[in-house]
Formats: sequence, structure tokens, C-alpha cells
Amino acid sequence: MMAVEDFFKNNTGKGIAIGIAAAILAPAILPVVVQAARPLARAAIKSGLLFLNKSRETVAEMGEVVEDLVAEARAEIDEERAKANSATVATEDIIEDSVDIAEAESEVVSKKTISPSS
Repeated sequence: MMAVEDFFKNNTGKGIAIGIAAAILAPAILPVVVQAARPLARAAIKSGLLFLNKSRETVAEMGEVVEDLVAEARAEIDEERAKANSATVATEDIIEDSVDIAEAESEVVSKKTISPSS
């Protein structure tokens, strides 16, 4: 009798006893555990799917916001380029007009200086 008590006092004996009890009781307990865990697993999967769908919607909305911001930035860049181009064209026109005026004045001065000496 003392040998059996000593066997259960050390950890190896307890482990073996628990293993044997689990092997004997597992076929009876496992179906109950599976049936109890099934609704929990289904609820967890359902929650995960709902979260996934909501996440996809949020990412899609964020993508639309980013696309809108990019489009606005491009429109601003195009507007600034158009203004810069029109300013360049206006400046070139002013320069051309100034050159034309200077050339015309030069011709007038040349004609005036040539006329009196004749």
C-alpha cells in the first residue's frame, strides 16, 4: 500500500494518472466540448467576418478621400501652370511690343537725322 501512495506523491505518477483518466474520459467528454464550443466558434467567425467587411468599407472610403485629394492637388498644379504660362506669354508680348516700339522710334530718329542734312 505504501508503494501506491508514494507513486501518486511524485509528479510523474500524477501525470500518468491524469493521462490515463483523460484517455478514458476523452471519448465521453470530447463530443460535449465540441458541441459547446461550436456556437462560440461560429460567433467568433461571424464577428471576424463583420469586422473584415467593415474594414474593407473603411479602406475603400479612405481610398476615395485620397483620390479626391490627389485630384484637387493636380487641378491646383494645372491652374498654377496655366497662370504661369499666361504670365510668361504676357511678358513676352510686352517685350515684343517694347522692341517693336524701340525699332519704330529708331527708324523715326534715323529718318529725322537723315532728312535735315540733305
